[in-house]
Amino acid sequence: MARKKKAEEASAGAPWLSTFADLMNLLLCFFVLLFASSTVDAEKYEEIVASMSSSFSIFSGGQTAIDEGKLISSGISQLNDLSDYYNTTGESVGESETEETDAMQELMEEKKKASQAIYDKVSDMADKNSLGDYIELSIDSNYQYVKISLSGSILFDSGKAEIKADAVPIFSKLGDILEEFKEYHIELEGHTDNVPVKNKLFKNNNWLSSARALNAATYLMNEKGLNPKTLSWTGRGEYDPVASNATPEGRAKNRRVEIKIYNNINN
Repeated sequence: MARKKKAEEASAGAPWLSTFADLMNLLLCFFVLLFASSTVDAEKYEEIVASMSSSFSIFSGGQTAIDEGKLISSGISQLNDLSDYYNTTGESVGESETEETDAMQELMEEKKKASQAIYDKVSDMADKNSLGDYIELSIDSNYQYVKISLSGSILFDSGKAEIKADAVPIFSKLGDILEEFKEYHIELEGHTDNVPVKNKLFKNNNWLSSARALNAATYLMNEKGLNPKTLSWTGRGEYDPVASNATPEGRAKNRRVEIKIYNNINN
């Protein structure tokens, strides 16, 4: 009986793979030898860098990409000087702010001295004319003016705008003081409490306070020679109270005439 032949064992792969792998190894060795024996052309390299720089702005001189700004247009390399730039800018801004603050302080001091001088002069003249019981003096917080506050009940009857006959001597003495400041801007403000007006002469407290301020200003212009160009007047009605209108005492304080003498220092 004839013997059967053994089946041939399966091959681990196609026979050509070994030849291909040897070829790849030879090519790799060939390119390694070429690279090892080659030299870099510096001139061509610079040309490539310049070309990339003008196209993408990622090397020096990239100003064509975004704008002509001080930092961005100079390229990424300018970031090395960024801290110096901010330090210089910070010093300039700091110096400018310091100078501005000093100038404002000097102006405030000048206004303070001017307002204090007006206050002292008005106070001295008021004492000499025995007006201390009728007026109150103050300086505003920004040192723009000196305020003379005069009770409205002294000058006017309730609901009326004409200066009372017995109040004329008092207001005349006050006019003598204001005459010393006729070159200054002087403003008269009429104020009332919140009790509605009960007559047909005035629609409301705004009209009443405005009429009182106008009559006071007219007296100062006609009798004391104050200049209409530097004198102004307005009525504020019940809208600027200095005390509560819930009590008779508070309402009495709110019925007043305020005279503001502004200093000549520019704001």
